Parts: sequence; C-alpha cells; structure tokens
Amino acid sequence: MTSVDATGVDLEQELPSGCKVEAWRPPVAGISEVFHARIVDYGYPTHCHDTWTVLIVDTGAISYDLDTKACGASGATVAILPPGVTHNGQPASGAPGFTKRVLYLDNSFLPLSLVGAAVDQTNIIDPTLRHTLVDLHAELANDPDPLHAESSLTLIAERITWHLGATDKEQARAEDDIARRLRQLLDAAIEEPITLSDAAQKLERSKPHLIRSFTAAYGVAPHAYLIGRRVEAARKLLLNGIAPAEAATAVGFYDQSHLTRHFKRHTSVPPATYASSHASQTRS
Repeated sequence: MTSVDATGVDLEQELPSGCKVEAWRPPVAGISEVFHARIVDYGYPTHCHDTWTVLIVDTGAISYDLDTKACGASGATVAILPPGVTHNGQPASGAPGFTKRVLYLDNSFLPLSLVGAAVDQTNIIDPTLRHTLVDLHAELANDPDPLHAESSLTLIAERITWHLGATDKEQARAEDDIARRLRQLLDAAIEEPITLSDAAQKLERSKPHLIRSFTAAYGVAPHAYLIGRRVEAARKLLLNGIAPAEAATAVGFYDQSHLTRHFKRHTSVPPATYASSHASQTRS
C-alpha cells in the first residue's frame, strides 16, 4: 500500500533524478542553514519553518501558496517567507524546474511583528538586496569571514525591514567619532577575528549604525576595509620571505586558500606569484 501524508504526497516516492540539493550550516551566528537546490518535476508539500526564509531564484520560476495566498518568485525577486506560516512550492506553470539559493535565518533575524507584513509582501524587488544575498552566498560557500557575513546579514535585515514598512529609529546621522573608534578596533584586529556584534557592544551602537557611520567616513564597508588591511599585511610578509600558508594565518585569514581568494582580488595574482615576481623578472 502506498503511504501518503496529510497533503496527499507519496512519502515513498523517489525524487526525480534531475533534483539536486546541497545544504550546510556555516559557522555564522544567525544562519540556521544554507540550502541550494535544483528542482525538476517535483513539488514541496505544505509545511512551515521555525526560521525566516530568504530565497532567491537563479533560473526558472517558482509558484507557491503562502498562508493560502497564491505567490511566485523568479530571478528579479527576493522572496521572504516568515516563520510559522505554511507554504508549499513547485515549478511555475510552463517552467520545467528552477534553481534557488535559500538562507534559513534564526527567528530573531527580524521582529516577529513583521510576520503579517511578510505574508502580505512576500516578494521584494531590490537590486541592492539581491546583490548582497548573492555576495553572501558566495562568501558562505567558502570559509566565511565572520565580519563580512555579519555585515551582509545586517544590511539584508535592514533593507527587508524597510520594505516591510518598519522604521529604524536610529537612522541616524553618521558619527565620525564612532567611525574613527571602529577603525581603531579593526586595525587592532588584523591578527584576531572580530565580529560586528563585538564592536557594537564595545561602542554601544547598533550594527547598522556602525556600518553607516564607517562607510560614510571612509567610503568602504568595515569588512572590506579589514580585508584590505590584512592583504596589505600579507604583502609585507610575503616580500620578507614568509611562506603564503604562514602569512595567511599570521594576518588573520583562515588558511592559504582564504588569503589567495582575497589576495587575487586585490592584486590580480596569487600570493606565491606575487612573492616570486621580482626573482622571475631578474632571471629573465
């Protein structure tokens, strides 16, 4: 006898061979799960999560019912599904499948008072928000830098909150003194990890306010500033003959691959190539 659940879904049916799922829990506070999937000829049964779900679609289109309301999502949109609200999901009519990237975020990520607004406005079109999500997913797929990931989450929460109609009482004039003090903390954190939460506690300001103040003062986000300082420190060590793997951990990167990813972005070449560049020119 075929076993079905309350929604009529065959519990013993195998997923289509075209479906592919990758899921993991990164070491980043506030992120319960990262979920990447390619779904073909399959529909999710009605269910709910105890987390905030933030979803972007890379190819194809999804249709879903959120609290009995017919909804859909495709490439330009960011879909917000609040905790405790039932939904399903399947390829939209005419679309054979879809690929999606999802963040499941702790229910403290947004105020629970915004659940109703998220049901009413499940889809948000905001290029900055979507770009930040794409950038965060790329960061999480590697060894995530805590300051980078936390800064991205702060911006994501702030933009979603604004779209859902809540106001930030601390829209705050940027504070030059706070920016200066945060820069001092970052300069002292070249060799040791620092989180935005740590800085917010020490400086007695909210995380969004710290980012706003620092970016207004220096034209760069705090995490990007710290990465640049670490790359600069690594360059000096490499030219002094320190091996890339040793230089990486000495300046606060997780390992050589973490250094290489950011080093190439700043200099266009890997650390080892940079270190040997003068010797190669001399030999030639």
